[in-house]
Amino acid sequence: MANFIVELWESIFTPGPTPTLLVATNVTFAALQLVLALLLYATFSVHFFVLSVLCAGLWGAINWFARELQEHQRQEEEKKRRASAARPPAAASSSDDESETEVEAKAVKTTRSSTASLRKSAPPQESAPAPPASVAAKQPAAGVSSVVEPTEARGELKLRNVDEELSQSQGVRSNASTEDEWEKVSENEKDK
Repeated sequence: MANFIVELWESIFTPGPTPTLLVATNVTFAALQLVLALLLYATFSVHFFVLSVLCAGLWGAINWFARELQEHQRQEEEKKRRASAARPPAAASSSDDESETEVEAKAVKTTRSSTASLRKSAPPQESAPAPPASVAAKQPAAGVSSVVEPTEARGELKLRNVDEELSQSQGVRSNASTEDEWEKVSENEKDK
């Protein structure tokens, strides 16, 4: 029993449905169905019948999902086995990097083939000396405009005067505080 509990604990952290986890799930749902059946017999309440039907549906759905997941994993392993058997040994050793995705592999192959075709079609040219780093940094990248477009002026900015006689604890603040501005607004409304 202790071994089963240890295996159950470890299977929680293992991806996919493990046999230990499936056994524990089935035993738990069987116990729940037994309890619901006993409560239905003892009380004759329709609520326990509905709960039992819901429990049976969930139990079946979990087992169905676990079977489908195991079938999918089996199919993936079969595809990998067929792909490794169909691949020549030289190609298998060069592109067996597990961290490389299919998209990255296709991009690398496309880049290699386009680079090879460019080398074949392009006439040989003398390479010009590279410009100094200071000149290269000032030049804009290809396709980037170096012209700065002016933006529209949306309004005037007004600078506020700062009180010169503020103490150290008050810090810097403007002459017109928010309260002063609201007082001006309220005075203008009274004048109307």
